[in-house]
Amino acid sequence: MTSSFLVLLPPSETKSDGGNRRLSKKLHWPELEPVRANVRESLLQLAHGSPDAARSALKISPKLAETELERNRALDDAPRKPAIERYTGVLYDAIAAETLSTEGRAWVERHVAIHSALYGLIMAGDPIAAYRLSHDSRLPGAPLKQRWRTHIATALRAHRGPILDLRSKGYVGLGPLDHGADRAWGDVKERLDDGSTRSLNHFNKQNKGLLIRAMAERFAGEAEPSSLAEVMDALSSFASWERRAVGTLDVVR
Repeated sequence: MTSSFLVLLPPSETKSDGGNRRLSKKLHWPELEPVRANVRESLLQLAHGSPDAARSALKISPKLAETELERNRALDDAPRKPAIERYTGVLYDAIAAETLSTEGRAWVERHVAIHSALYGLIMAGDPIAAYRLSHDSRLPGAPLKQRWRTHIATALRAHRGPILDLRSKGYVGLGPLDHGADRAWGDVKERLDDGSTRSLNHFNKQNKGLLIRAMAERFAGEAEPSSLAEVMDALSSFASWERRAVGTLDVVR
């Protein structure tokens, strides 16, 4: 990758349908292609086996099983759409990428990376298929953590710019980020009446999405932020930023 500012997001279990079969299948981080192919083959093997075993391994409810398993069976020929449009749910609804300005959408596609259990690291504009696989799914063969952890950590280490990690801890486990002055995991919190803070629960994902949207609106068309300190200063009206420990930032709403 480049020396640009990068934000890491978790994926969503919920995905939109549709897309375009003509879209290129090329993704950022081409060095991850061997692992992507390995995980995809294991997922296809599971999808074409026992439906009950697949449902259990992927932790799918009986109500959603047929839809989700058919998505996995059709992976190779499925239509693609940009990841920022494919993922749905609270976080991605809050970003509302389709309502951003042209410049804001372009900023998101250049600076937001999503960590998928199937694809590994992808950029928000990368074209992906709908699928079902989570960080704690059980595929035939080696565990996902064993397949991904070293490769994701190496790819993140090679990125030369500042990184704000907003992934859930399950995905951090699939590829940790080295900590440093300009590399930190962000914990979204709320301020209590007594001045203390606590991590948000239901509204955690929503506030991460709103933060991405605020970044896109603030930095679109502007010079690249060169440090996390610059990002924090520019977005001080959105949240207060507090360094709790080495490699950890509290984003307090």
